[in-house]
Amino acid sequence: MDCLINGVHLTKLKIIPNEKGNVMHALKKSDENFTEFGEAYFTFVKKNVIKGWKKHLQMTLNLLVPNGEVKFVLFDDRSDSKTFMQFFEIILSQQNYYRLTVSPCIWVAFKGIGNGDNLVLNIANIEHNPDEAINCEISEIEYKW
Repeated sequence: MDCLINGVHLTKLKIIPNEKGNVMHALKKSDENFTEFGEAYFTFVKKNVIKGWKKHLQMTLNLLVPNGEVKFVLFDDRSDSKTFMQFFEIILSQQNYYRLTVSPCIWVAFKGIGNGDNLVLNIANIEHNPDEAINCEISEIEYKW
Protein backbone atom coordinates (compact mmCIF):
# COMPACT_ATOMS: atom_id res chain seq x y z
CA MET A 1 0.00 0.00 0.00
CA ASP A 2 1.41 3.39 -0.96
CA CYS A 3 0.99 6.50 1.18
CA LEU A 4 0.27 10.08 0.29
CA ILE A 5 3.75 11.27 1.25
CA ASN A 6 6.68 10.55 -1.04
CA GLY A 7 9.18 8.29 0.75
CA VAL A 8 6.66 6.70 3.13
CA HIS A 9 5.44 3.13 2.74
CA LEU A 10 2.95 0.88 4.52
CA THR A 11 3.53 -2.86 4.51
CA LYS A 12 0.78 -5.21 5.72
CA LEU A 13 2.29 -7.66 8.18
CA LYS A 14 1.28 -11.20 9.11
CA ILE A 15 0.03 -12.24 12.50
CA ILE A 16 0.20 -16.01 12.80
CA PRO A 17 -2.36 -17.26 15.32
CA ASN A 18 -1.03 -19.72 17.88
CA GLU A 19 -2.87 -21.06 20.92
CA LYS A 20 0.25 -20.46 23.03
CA GLY A 21 0.59 -16.87 21.78
CA ASN A 22 0.54 -15.26 18.35
CA VAL A 23 3.65 -14.73 16.20
CA MET A 24 3.87 -11.22 14.75
CA HIS A 25 6.16 -10.49 11.81
CA ALA A 26 8.18 -7.25 11.84
CA LEU A 27 10.92 -7.01 9.18
CA LYS A 28 12.98 -9.36 7.01
CA LYS A 29 16.07 -8.44 5.04
CA SER A 30 14.26 -9.70 1.91
CA ASP A 31 11.47 -7.10 2.38
CA GLU A 32 11.22 -4.48 -0.38
CA ASN A 33 11.82 -1.46 1.88
CA PHE A 34 14.66 -2.97 3.94
CA THR A 35 17.94 -1.06 3.55
CA GLU A 36 20.17 -2.13 6.44
CA PHE A 37 20.03 -2.73 10.18
CA GLY A 38 21.34 -0.18 12.67
CA GLU A 39 19.35 -0.78 15.86
CA ALA A 40 15.93 -1.70 17.18
CA TYR A 41 14.26 -0.08 20.15
CA PHE A 42 10.89 0.09 21.87
CA THR A 43 9.17 3.19 23.16
CA PHE A 44 5.99 3.34 25.22
CA VAL A 45 3.46 6.12 24.85
CA LYS A 46 0.65 6.57 27.37
CA LYS A 47 -2.93 7.30 26.33
CA ASN A 48 -3.44 10.88 25.06
CA VAL A 49 0.30 11.63 25.23
CA ILE A 50 1.96 12.98 22.07
CA LYS A 51 5.63 12.37 21.25
CA GLY A 52 7.15 14.50 18.50
CA TRP A 53 7.78 16.36 16.31
CA LYS A 54 11.06 14.80 15.17
CA LYS A 55 12.77 14.77 11.78
CA HIS A 56 15.66 12.38 11.19
CA LEU A 57 18.18 13.57 8.62
CA GLN A 58 19.75 10.15 7.93
CA MET A 59 17.68 7.49 9.70
CA THR A 60 14.98 5.45 8.00
CA LEU A 61 12.32 4.39 10.52
CA ASN A 62 10.38 1.12 10.43
CA LEU A 63 7.58 1.62 12.96
CA LEU A 64 5.26 -1.09 14.30
CA VAL A 65 2.72 -1.27 17.10
CA PRO A 66 2.61 -4.82 18.51
CA ASN A 67 0.54 -3.78 21.53
CA GLY A 68 -1.93 -0.95 22.07
CA GLU A 69 -3.05 1.64 19.54
CA VAL A 70 -1.01 4.59 18.26
CA LYS A 71 -1.85 7.40 15.85
CA PHE A 72 1.08 8.47 13.68
CA VAL A 73 1.14 11.80 11.87
CA LEU A 74 3.77 12.58 9.23
CA PHE A 75 4.44 15.96 7.67
CA ASP A 76 6.46 16.69 4.52
CA ASP A 77 8.21 20.09 4.51
CA ARG A 78 10.75 19.14 1.81
CA SER A 79 10.40 21.95 -0.74
CA ASP A 80 11.57 19.71 -3.60
CA SER A 81 9.05 16.94 -2.81
CA LYS A 82 5.91 16.33 -4.85
CA THR A 83 4.07 15.98 -1.52
CA PHE A 84 5.39 19.26 -0.06
CA MET A 85 3.26 20.55 2.87
CA GLN A 86 1.11 17.40 3.03
CA PHE A 87 0.20 15.37 6.10
CA PHE A 88 -0.35 11.64 6.38
CA GLU A 89 -1.98 9.99 9.37
CA ILE A 90 -2.60 6.38 10.30
CA ILE A 91 -3.55 4.40 13.39
CA LEU A 92 -1.50 1.24 13.93
CA SER A 93 -2.44 -1.61 16.25
CA GLN A 94 -2.77 -5.41 16.21
CA GLN A 95 -6.08 -4.89 14.38
CA ASN A 96 -4.35 -2.65 11.81
CA TYR A 97 -0.97 -4.35 11.79
CA TYR A 98 1.35 -2.64 9.32
CA ARG A 99 4.98 -1.58 9.23
CA LEU A 100 5.25 2.17 8.60
CA THR A 101 8.52 2.94 6.80
CA VAL A 102 9.55 6.60 6.94
CA SER A 103 12.45 7.93 4.87
CA PRO A 104 14.76 10.63 6.28
CA CYS A 105 13.67 14.30 6.34
CA ILE A 106 9.98 13.68 7.09
CA TRP A 107 8.54 15.01 10.36
CA VAL A 108 7.00 12.36 12.65
CA ALA A 109 4.81 12.64 15.74
CA PHE A 110 2.62 10.05 17.42
CA LYS A 111 -0.08 9.85 20.06
CA GLY A 112 -1.09 6.97 22.31
CA ILE A 113 -4.79 6.28 21.85
CA GLY A 114 -5.13 2.84 23.42
CA ASN A 115 -5.74 2.39 27.13
CA GLY A 116 -2.62 1.95 29.24
CA ASP A 117 0.82 1.71 27.68
CA ASN A 118 1.01 1.61 23.90
CA LEU A 119 4.14 -0.03 22.52
CA VAL A 120 6.00 1.20 19.43
CA LEU A 121 8.92 -0.71 17.90
CA ASN A 122 11.36 1.13 15.64
CA ILE A 123 13.76 -0.93 13.53
CA ALA A 124 16.17 1.71 12.26
CA ASN A 125 18.75 1.50 9.51
CA ILE A 126 21.41 3.32 11.58
CA GLU A 127 22.29 3.54 15.26
CA HIS A 128 20.85 6.42 17.27
CA ASN A 129 22.80 9.65 16.88
CA PRO A 130 21.27 12.78 18.45
CA ASP A 131 23.11 14.99 15.95
CA GLU A 132 21.20 13.55 12.96
CA ALA A 133 17.72 14.54 14.17
CA ILE A 134 15.81 17.79 14.62
CA ASN A 135 13.10 18.22 17.26
CA CYS A 136 10.46 20.90 17.55
CA GLU A 137 7.56 21.60 19.89
CA ILE A 138 4.22 20.02 18.99
CA SER A 139 2.71 23.49 18.47
CA GLU A 140 5.34 24.47 15.85
CA ILE A 141 3.70 22.36 13.12
CA GLU A 142 0.04 23.24 12.77
CA TYR A 143 -1.99 20.05 13.11
CA LYS A 144 -5.22 19.47 15.01
CA TRP A 145 -4.66 16.51 17.31
